[in-house]
Amino acid sequence: MIVDEYDVVDEKPDVAIITPEDSADEPEPEPLADDYEAMKARILPSMPDLEVDSEAIHTWHIEGYRNLLKKERGPTFQCGGHPWRVLFFPYGNNVDFASFYLEQGFEEKPPENWYACAQFVLVLWNKNDPSIYIHHTASHRFNADEGDWGFTRFAELRKLFAPQWEDKGRPMVENDAVNVTAYIRIYKDPTGVLWHNFNGYDSKKETGMVGLKNQGATCYLNSLLQSLFFTNAFRKAVYQIPTELEAERTNSAWALQRLFYQLQSSESAVSTQELTLSFGWDSKQIFEQQDVQELSRILMERMEERMKGTAAENALAKMFVGKMKTYISCINVEYESSRIEDFWDIQLNVSGNKNLDDSFKDYVQVETMDGENKYFAEGFGLQDAKKGVIFESFPQVLHLQLKRFEYDMNRDAMMKVNDRYEFPDIFDASPYLAKDADRSEPYVYQLHGVLVHSGDFNAGHYYAYLKPTKDGYFYKFDDDRVTRATLKEALEENFGGDYTNLLNGNTGIRNPYTRTLSTKRSMSAYMLVYIRQTRVANILLDVTEEDTPSHIAKQLDEEHALLERKRKEKEEQHLYLQCVVITEENFQSYQGFDLTNWDPDPKSSTTPASYRMLRTSTIKDFCKTVAEDKELPAEQVRLWGMVNRQNKTVRPDQPLVEPDMTVDEAFTKYGSRDRCFRLWLEVAQDSEDGQAIWPDMQPQMSNNIPILVFLKYFNVEAQTLKGVGHLYVKKHSKVSDMVPMILQMMGWSPQSSPSSPSIALYEEIKHSMIEPMKPKATLQQAELQDGDIVCFQKILSDKALSGIAQTGSYTDSRDFYDYLLNRIMIKFYARLPKNDDEVFELALSRKMSYDQFSAKVGERLKVDPTHIRFSTMNATTLKPKAIIKRNPNQNLWQILMPQFNSYNNSNQKSDSLFYEVMEMSLSELETKKSMKVTWVSEGVMKEETFDLLVAKNGVVGDLLPELKRKANLDEETMQNIRLYILHGHKVQKEINLTYSVASVPEYYQLYAERIPEDERNLEEGDRSIYAYHFEKEPNKPHGVPFVFYLKPGELFKDTKERLSKRTGIKGKQFEKIRFGLVPRSIYSKTHYLSDDDVLYDLSSDDLLGLDHVNKSKNQANK
Repeated sequence: MIVDEYDVVDEKPDVAIITPEDSADEPEPEPLADDYEAMKARILPSMPDLEVDSEAIHTWHIEGYRNLLKKERGPTFQCGGHPWRVLFFPYGNNVDFASFYLEQGFEEKPPENWYACAQFVLVLWNKNDPSIYIHHTASHRFNADEGDWGFTRFAELRKLFAPQWEDKGRPMVENDAVNVTAYIRIYKDPTGVLWHNFNGYDSKKETGMVGLKNQGATCYLNSLLQSLFFTNAFRKAVYQIPTELEAERTNSAWALQRLFYQLQSSESAVSTQELTLSFGWDSKQIFEQQDVQELSRILMERMEERMKGTAAENALAKMFVGKMKTYISCINVEYESSRIEDFWDIQLNVSGNKNLDDSFKDYVQVETMDGENKYFAEGFGLQDAKKGVIFESFPQVLHLQLKRFEYDMNRDAMMKVNDRYEFPDIFDASPYLAKDADRSEPYVYQLHGVLVHSGDFNAGHYYAYLKPTKDGYFYKFDDDRVTRATLKEALEENFGGDYTNLLNGNTGIRNPYTRTLSTKRSMSAYMLVYIRQTRVANILLDVTEEDTPSHIAKQLDEEHALLERKRKEKEEQHLYLQCVVITEENFQSYQGFDLTNWDPDPKSSTTPASYRMLRTSTIKDFCKTVAEDKELPAEQVRLWGMVNRQNKTVRPDQPLVEPDMTVDEAFTKYGSRDRCFRLWLEVAQDSEDGQAIWPDMQPQMSNNIPILVFLKYFNVEAQTLKGVGHLYVKKHSKVSDMVPMILQMMGWSPQSSPSSPSIALYEEIKHSMIEPMKPKATLQQAELQDGDIVCFQKILSDKALSGIAQTGSYTDSRDFYDYLLNRIMIKFYARLPKNDDEVFELALSRKMSYDQFSAKVGERLKVDPTHIRFSTMNATTLKPKAIIKRNPNQNLWQILMPQFNSYNNSNQKSDSLFYEVMEMSLSELETKKSMKVTWVSEGVMKEETFDLLVAKNGVVGDLLPELKRKANLDEETMQNIRLYILHGHKVQKEINLTYSVASVPEYYQLYAERIPEDERNLEEGDRSIYAYHFEKEPNKPHGVPFVFYLKPGELFKDTKERLSKRTGIKGKQFEKIRFGLVPRSIYSKTHYLSDDDVLYDLSSDDLLGLDHVNKSKNQANK
């Protein structure tokens, strides 16, 4: 039962419109409640869009009102072959109102899938005076879950029993009696969703099709994809793209194939996430509505590119491409200029046009070019002409984009055009073809799809009406929901325009997206899909399993099976316990703290095996499972429960010796409070009569029991720390008693041999606590217990230890443990890379000094570490940020982390460094100064910048040998080099080779060039001028400035020829340059030069300016 505050609001009485013609007529009298036909005509309005199935009128005479029960049901009556009755709460359904409902009258549960769409009115009336009545109207889809519907607040109880009802002179309930009449009209449901609330609605079950999930604002994408999917020939062509070898997330064809196959085979709505990821979309684009036409074009282009060289090549063009001719034809002479172009869709104006034919007429209308707008025809001069567009052919599938959004000049904003715009189910496109077009086949199209937008420009929703088969029905595809639709819903309701038949004085319908009232429909078609009738069979052909790429089907089936398995596992999770078992092999492969790494890494030999065991299975069953997995006899294995110790280590604690104990009981008793049961697998070393011998299970003194100890070996030479195995040592044994066992286990010479190594022992208590062990102490005194770890290492000579330390390696177990605790992975990039191999990764300690990590890098590069210089990396640009100075008091972590960095380098990566191998040691480098020198060649068109080293007390000439080597200059060039200092793209001054390096300002640039040949032998009177480039304004310099020599009496037109040769700028590019004299003062005005000027006479201390576009800026913007 649905009980609401107000299930249905009372209807207002109809408002009569009085006109002069009918003002004299008598008002129509109110019908009486016992005049059933008149009442039905007045209070049960017809729904013209729906077809009536059946009608019924039934009156229940209620007697003894005050003696009724809390809930009463009236007599059953029939309508539409279904039983009905009135459900009545005489004293209100938890309210102070009488409550009436219409209810299905089945004695038992209704038949499976039963429903009825009913419009009904309940009338409560005085049995003695039928002019006294009250009524309420509603419509509802009755089904098994919602078997009653009606009015919780039908009539107020105090009014029902008042002495008189609304001044009628008598009460509604008179003599404890009243009548209730039910008027019911059952409507046919052609779409199966009339008045459906869609709770539990199954698109696949009801329509055989599924929808697409909305990721946020992707409803426009969903409507387009469904349209393309049901263009079966398109789907088949997409399936023909070979993607088996390119099954990756960035491949749109692969993603679209998967999406289409899921739409074919899935039982529920399909996600478009894989496809949008293949577009490279991020969350911002997913929550923004994109342009549908642009999206369609992009998708078509990507598919066309993928189809090249395959069986589907040109399939899309044959399907979607037509041809149109743009022409200008002279009226009075035989001349026409035309161009034929392909089109994938046609954009049609909606504004100002009533229907599709009007839009096409508008599209092909002819414009006359006359008067001042005459056309210049080659060979005929200016002519009157006609200009227009005509179609040469239309494609098999015609996509029409309706321009529902236009710019409104008055509002200065884009607005939606909601005008009524009609389009037909059948459309003849032949009137819009050129006269000489091929008409051997009719250009008659049938409507296949209507893509709809509901809302306005700023907020709205997209969905589609599609007809998947030639003679089938239209279906509405609204994101994840698919429903059958009528032809009227697909066409007329998407024409737009004004609402008709607004009832009860309503001024409009509320738009669900803008929340505003409007008399115009907010839903209207924005894209139409037509299919040529003669080609429907080719376009809507069947797509079979054979057409589907087998690898797509196989992959998705496997993924579905995996998801199903995971779902089942999740459902049964409470029955199972995840058990993780560590073996001796895991321990021996592991380098680090504790016994192994518990993080799952299937590729690592250190990862423990995982078992999903029934909680009710026994320890005996579990041991058998593990033994079979490890290919061991079940009698030779046993499991130890592992516990989390207070020092945050995980160690074996108790062997599981009760074979009939369940896994769940063992976990409760021996496990820690984890999600999984961690265990250690012990394999017996000895056996007797096929039975394992466990050292701790043998008869012995109660106070001298064996202790399980794990051994790790720190190999100083190899710099490794790995597990060796385990052994049992009695509680009262001395620590030194373990040494012979270790020597035997390692295969080293026994203690009695002169070559036997000396061994140091340490206990690994926790990550940060590695303590040396006293050889003479007992295990009990050393506080060793089951599961403890003892680390040992050889004691080497001082000479050997010194050699190892010089390489940055560790000589003591404790230091190596500290390294493991502070280990970080650092990537090193060559500052001047030559190939990809120059990027490598090293495991280093945070505490390493500059010299220590430099030694590790030198060892990796096989170079002297004193010649390696490091730089930090900018986290944004990923380029070198700052050179790291060698500081013995600074460790690696302080260098990498900005908060500890003495240089306060923020925004730098904490896991990466640049390196460069220098030609000299860093100590020698400290005596040098790094200078950037730019070598200019090809006039001023080419520049290369080099980092050169020079002694801090040196001169500029000291830079030349290294410049020669790096720029690959010949000896002749070296004899004719000019050096000058730049600042702000202007020459500050020329300098000679003896100019002090220290005198070059830090933020100035040093440029070098070969002296042009014509400047090597200057004539008397020739003098230099500094030239520079600018764009429009002298204070916007750019490019490479230069020194130029002026000749007395030379006209500027001749000077320009030398300038072209000097700069290397030629042709049209040179012709676009304006030359002018720019005074050195800040607010000076440029004096532009003409060809007749003599620059030598005009210039004094001025600069020569070249005014032209800054191309480097344009390139940067690109």
